[in-house]
Amino acid sequence: MLRSKRLLCSSPVKFYARNCIKEESKPFPVFPSQNPSQWSSCRSLDIYQIGSKEAIEKERARLKDEMNRGYFADMAEMKQHGGKIAMANKIIIPASAAAKFPMLDVNYSDGSSLKLPITSAGNDANTPKLNVAKVTLLCLSFRASSQPMIDSWSLPFLDTFGHSGDVQLYEISFIDSWLLTRNPIKKLLLKIMRKPKPGGTKDFLQRRIVYSFGDHYYFRKELRILNLLTGYIFLIDKMGRIRWQGFGSAKQEELISLLSCTSLLLDEK
Repeated sequence: MLRSKRLLCSSPVKFYARNCIKEESKPFPVFPSQNPSQWSSCRSLDIYQIGSKEAIEKERARLKDEMNRGYFADMAEMKQHGGKIAMANKIIIPASAAAKFPMLDVNYSDGSSLKLPITSAGNDANTPKLNVAKVTLLCLSFRASSQPMIDSWSLPFLDTFGHSGDVQLYEISFIDSWLLTRNPIKKLLLKIMRKPKPGGTKDFLQRRIVYSFGDHYYFRKELRILNLLTGYIFLIDKMGRIRWQGFGSAKQEELISLLSCTSLLLDEK
């Protein structure tokens, strides 16, 4: 009787131990990533398993590019010239030689969205409902530290063309953090950044502050943007073409060039 009790007591333990050994021999379960583009190992694995040769080469080039250029390189440039990676255009870029500004999805702080730039040549269904300005100034900021640089351009621009109904100004803040692009956090962030509407002003031109969430690598690559610590300024015509460009903090002669080129674009037919 005592022997049978010992066997009954030991059997579950042995059975559990055998199961543990079997479970240990099995590979760990693989859970699908919620956002593979943010996990380099998963992303590379997916591409090498199911991607085409072109996708593999494209990803290799991206990884190499991202590894060769980082925060410390940006900081070294900032110490060298304070974000002035190049001087602004002195004259307007001819329409025949001007490149198109790539389309970009942005959000207002109230959650509403639109595509920039708003052009008369756009094929977006919302374009006819929006006001297409003759001239649009787009100010790009990838890090909060570049905001004073943006202000050095946008504030004088507002002072000069504040009464013009044919000019628009957008300040675009880029948010590429994986956590901050998640929908609940994104909504909360937009709510925090919501600013009261300006009142008592009769100016047509208002500073529109918008945000772009997600991976902007290919957008930056198309515009040849490398340093994320400086500010980028683009003057766009009604066809979405880049007619003037500035960098970093504005110098007096560069501001004169910007305002002069804006006036020339307003006179174009």
